[in-house]
Amino acid sequence: MTILEAIGTPVGGYAPDFELPGIDNQVHHLSRYLNKFRAIGVVSICNHCPYVQLYLDSLKNIQAEFAQSGFTLIGMNGSDGNHDPRESFENMKAFAERYKLNFPYLWDSTQDVTRSFGATKTPMAFLIDSNGIVRYKGQIAAHRQNPSAQAEDYLRTAIASLFQDQEIHLPQTEPNGSILIWRN
Repeated sequence: MTILEAIGTPVGGYAPDFELPGIDNQVHHLSRYLNKFRAIGVVSICNHCPYVQLYLDSLKNIQAEFAQSGFTLIGMNGSDGNHDPRESFENMKAFAERYKLNFPYLWDSTQDVTRSFGATKTPMAFLIDSNGIVRYKGQIAAHRQNPSAQAEDYLRTAIASLFQDQEIHLPQTEPNGSILIWRN
């Protein structure tokens, strides 16, 4: 088990194109999403991370809220399935069914795309505009230590700003979640 530093795509840089299998048994290409949607949210997730489970409802709500405006969310699992069998492709399908995901869930078995994006934790969000430029990366929302407190919804705010042709005031936040473990 090795922890490596991700290469990373900076905010303002082009998102790495990808060709990854989805749990729907289709191959998904970022370039096809860019032709179809005004914005794409790629979120590094995995099956066993407790932080991912905390944000699943929020992610599904974001997908439902912005889908009619030309947005799609994409879940991307770059966890080492050889190290942790809970991250296998078959377990991804079961995870998506159990949590009724309303967005594609893709498997990055080589971890190349995950590393190119610069994902370091799960969950970690990347908002990409229709030109393929990363406009936001980091947390989905501020960690809710006090459940009754109003937390900042970073990803939702960034999407709304992008759709209103406004500047994204906070284009990057420090991700909060489980550290990705890289393959040797």
